[in-house]
Amino acid sequence: MRKTHFSLGLAIALATTAAIAIPVIAQNPAAAPAKSTAAVAAGTYAVEGYHTQILFSYDHMGLTQNMGLLSGGTGTLTIDPAAPDKAALSVEVPINTIHTTIAKLDEEFQGDKFFDAAKFPTAKFVSTSVKVDGDEAEVLGNLTIKGITKPVRLKAEFEAAGANPMSKKQTIAFEGSTTIKRSDFGLGTAVPVVGDEVKLDIVVAFEKQ
Repeated sequence: MRKTHFSLGLAIALATTAAIAIPVIAQNPAAAPAKSTAAVAAGTYAVEGYHTQILFSYDHMGLTQNMGLLSGGTGTLTIDPAAPDKAALSVEVPINTIHTTIAKLDEEFQGDKFFDAAKFPTAKFVSTSVKVDGDEAEVLGNLTIKGITKPVRLKAEFEAAGANPMSKKQTIAFEGSTTIKRSDFGLGTAVPVVGDEVKLDIVVAFEKQ
């Protein structure tokens, strides 16, 4: 059911985006982003926060798979398609953007029993190595949440690159995923009644600087 709801929401969002973007692309077909890494231009890119989101999901008492979103990411990606394994990534996400659609739960997550957003306002990921295989990559790095840093392994997949049809800025898009244990980051309230493992599904866009 979780995947169905997420897929439906994603389909609606994509349809809305397409309704806006397709006429622009039709006027200038060469502007359409390419599904090929050959379209990636070397340089430093900044996170494009309007189209970057993290979906988190977790088991609640063995009954439901609950979800929430974070957004508002900032940071940089430095990449050279001639040497993709040397890419470097640093991203921060503000904790106060947590949105579960349940106001009381959002407030609880941001409180001192969980993220303590007033004291630790951001989560940060910094890559330490990148291993590229075609359109996919394994990104190792350090994730810091609530002042605690742990190594994390991300699976990333290249989606597209090229000029954004509306902003005209060179853009690269990726999808990524990983699973973390919240108890590793001082977020272990109610474990194991509420699941320790949290799945992160990431969509991120970067604009060339």
